Amino acid sequence: MNASAEHHSKKEKTQEETERLNDVQILLDEADDVPVPLSVYEDPIGLYLLSPSGALQDRSKLVLAEKRLTKMGFRVTVDKAADAQDLRFAGTDKQRARAFSRAAKDSSTVVMSTRGGYGISRILHQIDWKLLENNPKKYIGYSDFTAFNLALLAKTGLSSFTGPAAVSDFGNKKVDDLTAEIFVESMRGELEILSFESPDSDAVDARGTLWGGNLAMIASLVGTPYLPKIKNGILFFEDVGEHPYRVERMLTHLLHAGILQKQKAILLGHITDYKLTENDNGYDMPHVIKWLKEQVNVPVVYGLPYGHGEVRVTLPIGKKVGVATEDGMAYLVLEEHVHSHEAEAGADDSSEQGHAHESVHLHVHDEPKLASKEKTGKKSKK
Repeated sequence: MNASAEHHSKKEKTQEETERLNDVQILLDEADDVPVPLSVYEDPIGLYLLSPSGALQDRSKLVLAEKRLTKMGFRVTVDKAADAQDLRFAGTDKQRARAFSRAAKDSSTVVMSTRGGYGISRILHQIDWKLLENNPKKYIGYSDFTAFNLALLAKTGLSSFTGPAAVSDFGNKKVDDLTAEIFVESMRGELEILSFESPDSDAVDARGTLWGGNLAMIASLVGTPYLPKIKNGILFFEDVGEHPYRVERMLTHLLHAGILQKQKAILLGHITDYKLTENDNGYDMPHVIKWLKEQVNVPVVYGLPYGHGEVRVTLPIGKKVGVATEDGMAYLVLEEHVHSHEAEAGADDSSEQGHAHESVHLHVHDEPKLASKEKTGKKSKK
C-alpha cells in the first residue's frame, strides 16, 4: 500500500489490522523461539527501524521482527514510512531520504534497516549528512545498505555496521542464533574477536581500517564522492546471484581504480546463488580468486562468515581492526583490550595478536555453510 493512499474507511482499516495481527500470530506460533539474549538485559537499547531500499512484501514480518528485537533487549521504534511503497521501493526517494533525518533526531542509539534490495544509491545526494554527523548513531544493515555504510564514512568519517536486517533476519519463522547473538553483543560493545576456519589463506598479521560489504555496491560507488578513500585498509566483500565473470569484472573495476593494491588484506565472504553455463568450460569462482591473487600482492583470507548465507556476522565499517591467520584459522580483532589471566602470567602478549582475549569463536568452512555453531571462550557483559 502506498503511504500516501490514506483513503480507507475506519471499518476497512480495522479489518486490515485484524488480518495483519492474525498473520503475525500465525508466524509467532510457527516461529522458533529466539535463543538470545543469554541473560535478561535491564537496560534496553533504543533501536529505530527504517526502510531505505526495497518495499516490504509482508508487513506482518516487520511486526514479528519488532517483537523479537524487543525480547532481545531493544526498545524498538518503527519509522512512520517503514511500510510505505512506491513502485518497487519502500516509499518515494524523498520519503526514504527523510527517514534518515527522522532517525537522526530520534533518541534511539541504533538505526537498523528492515531489508535490502535496491534504492539507497538513488537517495545518497538527498540525505542530510551534516545532520547525521551531528547526531551519531550505530547504523546497521547489509546488501544495498553497503551504499549508505560507505557514503556515511566518506561524507562524515563516522563508522557504522554491516550485519543483519530486521525483517530479513528476525521476521521469518527461524532465526539463526549465532547471527542474532553476535548482533546483540556488537551493539552492546561486547564483541572483541571473531575467529573462523580459514584453510589455504595467505599469511597475514596486520592492522587497518575495516571496510567493504556488498561487492556490487562497492564497485558502483567508484568515481563518486560516496566511496571513502582508504589506504592500508582491510577490505571485505560478498555478493549474491552474481556470475563469477561479473564478480571478476567488478574486481577488475576496483583494480583499475587503484583500490585493491592499496589494501593490507582482502577478506572473502559468501559469494552465493549463481549458475554456471556450458560456455564457462569449468571457469568458476576459484579461477576468479586465482586471477585476483595474480594481480595484487595483497594477502587473501577465506571463509569470512558474512553475506547472504545462513550466518551473517556483524562487522564495523570504518574502524581500525587487526587481522591475522595461523594454523588454518583467521582472527579478526575488533576490540583491543589488555586482559590479565593468572594462567597466562608472563606470556608474551605481543606475539599472540590478541588470541588471549575473551572471544567468540566461529567455526566455518570456505563454503557459505557453518560446520558448527558451538561457541568457545567466555564473554563478559559490560
